[in-house]
Amino acid sequence: MTLSIILMGVIVGFLVGMTGVGGASLLTPILILIGIHPSIAVGTDLLYNSITKLFGTIQHWRQKTIDFKLVKMLALGSLPGVIVAVVLLKVFNSFYSNQEVIIKHALGYVLILVAFATMFKVFFGHRMKENRWQLKSLEEKRWLTITIGAVLGFIVGLTSIGSGSLYAIAMLYFFRMMPATLVGTDIAHAFLLASTAGILHASMGNVNYTLVVNLLIGSIPGVLIGSMLATKAPTNVLRTIIASLVLISGLKLI
Repeated sequence: MTLSIILMGVIVGFLVGMTGVGGASLLTPILILIGIHPSIAVGTDLLYNSITKLFGTIQHWRQKTIDFKLVKMLALGSLPGVIVAVVLLKVFNSFYSNQEVIIKHALGYVLILVAFATMFKVFFGHRMKENRWQLKSLEEKRWLTITIGAVLGFIVGLTSIGSGSLYAIAMLYFFRMMPATLVGTDIAHAFLLASTAGILHASMGNVNYTLVVNLLIGSIPGVLIGSMLATKAPTNVLRTIIASLVLISGLKLI
């Protein structure tokens, strides 16, 4: 089992490095489909995600491609949102013992949303023109930004998915920034979000630490290899294929 988990980490890391598609939208449904309990899959993926995002955050901080004001404003909504989601999961499970069903169904719907968001980014991301939201200053969009953070933070706390992909789509539409800054800001905020959610799930016993280590052993070289080959691969084709697989996984979980 250990070898197969490491191999899974290699494959997921390779695809993330090559396409930039979020690892959680690939990894969490796979863990559930191979028999890992949904709450353990979500908690484990969040902790694993926070560690991988840490390295990305450090790199982007060195490159000065992080908008810290935007990270802070999103976090004002996303951190409370993720806390509410995890607490509600605990409360519902105490009263109804249906945590597994809630997570699987929520995961299914969010995977479908992520699949369509990924396809939208592939086919229409480069064609998007400036809109009235992008022309406004961050301070003018303060409450909109906090609300976006809260809604998507709740989704991440519930499913572990969307800390990168859904926020990236929101930033692409509502904010005007250079592509490198968008990626860096997205990763830095995702690190805060995944770390908070991962710690909360760990406190509830929803993390398999052995699984985290084995996934990291595989994914780190996988990401490096995928990143090196990214310029030689038909990225948009691969993203479309992955989005299709994510969509199928989502439909299976509903």
